Amino acid sequence: MLVLVFGLVIFFGIHSVRIAAAGFRDAQIATNERRWKGLYSLLSIIGFVLIVWGWSLYRPNAPEIYEPPSWGRHVASVLVLAAFVFLAAAYLPTGSIKHRLKHPMLVGIILWAIGHLLANGDLASLLVFGAFLVYAIVDLIAVIPRGDPAPAVVRPRSDLIAVGIGLVAFALFGLWLHGWLFGVSPFA
Repeated sequence: MLVLVFGLVIFFGIHSVRIAAAGFRDAQIATNERRWKGLYSLLSIIGFVLIVWGWSLYRPNAPEIYEPPSWGRHVASVLVLAAFVFLAAAYLPTGSIKHRLKHPMLVGIILWAIGHLLANGDLASLLVFGAFLVYAIVDLIAVIPRGDPAPAVVRPRSDLIAVGIGLVAFALFGLWLHGWLFGVSPFA
């Protein structure tokens, strides 16, 4: 469990700098943007690898905290599909999805985490998906005071591309790769 917790601390520690220490982050970017981005990326990758590794080590022995609802896996599939679409929309030119949500990546992470919490009741999953859920909600709340305007729609077709990418990513990762890596069928 220590590997998992250490990974969560590293990953969310570096991701929370903008929320908790925006001045420090801005100073680092002003001093040497490439160094800051490199450090940020390195710590993010290390943290993420430790999270995945720690989760896979701890999950087989993790105590069951709650019994997920019988319909949880089915709802999780729908939420994860929507999450993949929103994640794709975050990186494409602005379409209606990005215009309406403003921060589709954070909304996608929230849906992804809720879906996984509906499908898994063990402590390892609760730690991982609960941490992602809390972080995404806190980050979404933190951006409100900045008053970022909704991005203007640049390419309405971006939504169709986001749906296509989301469907392919869901089919590849959500169904095939997830089942192959973890032996878990989303339809079980």
